[in-house]
Amino acid sequence: MSSDQQTPLSQQTTYIALGIDAGGTQTRWALATKDEQILASGTAAGLTALQTDNAEGVQAVHQVFAGLAAATRSHGQVSSIRAGITGFGGDAHTLPDMLADCFDLEKQHILVSNDIEIAYLDIFKPGTGYLIYAGTGSIAAYIDANGEFHRAGGRGYLLDDAGGGFWIAREAMRKLWRAEDEHPDHWKNSEMAKRLFKLIGGNDWNISRDFIYHRSRGDIGKLAMAVAAAADSDPVAMVILQSAGKELARLGMAMCTRFGNKPIALSGRVQELHPAIVESLRLHLPPEISLRQSTCEAHFSAARLAARQLKKQS
Repeated sequence: MSSDQQTPLSQQTTYIALGIDAGGTQTRWALATKDEQILASGTAAGLTALQTDNAEGVQAVHQVFAGLAAATRSHGQVSSIRAGITGFGGDAHTLPDMLADCFDLEKQHILVSNDIEIAYLDIFKPGTGYLIYAGTGSIAAYIDANGEFHRAGGRGYLLDDAGGGFWIAREAMRKLWRAEDEHPDHWKNSEMAKRLFKLIGGNDWNISRDFIYHRSRGDIGKLAMAVAAAADSDPVAMVILQSAGKELARLGMAMCTRFGNKPIALSGRVQELHPAIVESLRLHLPPEISLRQSTCEAHFSAARLAARQLKKQS
């Protein structure tokens, strides 16, 4: 690290804080000043902590971080980073190491957590409610009054993540191809199937296979948009979206069972797909539990949290 980063913060250099909200579909970032004013924001390719399990994934994540470093450099010197990254379990050192390398920053000024923790703090004060977050995946979160993080779901797309974008897409493709097994060319009478095939590039099984097994989790999750677009005219698509809402309600009820009834907030892009998802979620919650929708801007929250740490360095 350069010598000026080792000295107390001065008036000569603009020291800034970086907040990162990384998910499978997209990475959002924001810069804040020491007084928590947002300077700039942007987006980059999606990433997850699970990518650090192999060399190719590590290279892809490093490339995203290097791009962030280049994008933020013109605004000042990043001296504090708070990052929320999907799939991060607290046991991986690779991500903080890569951030330290890309930003030429000591690790003591970098805090990485699961993205849902930052999203929760963007919406609730600890102990006051439950967050259901549904993007590419799904999870419910609760940070209690002592600051301890609790979760329901969020087990990853291979095991669960029910109600998230990937799950919706997988359910749609599964139903599509089961229908084809029983009635070849059934897709010609299915609005959902026609929209899905248009997105993936054709109706041949080989095309579907290559898309599902070779594309990223985020790319597959985007197929949920085709399901939502077909829902008003295709009953199969509508049932999938209603099932997604029911699955998200299950996450919220798991928290209520463990910690008592509290207000619930729904955040994440799945809620924007179609009103049927939120309607189904409300339907499957007891009437005494309040539900509100929230547009979470966790990258802004992360930047402000990083700014508070930056202030301590002064």
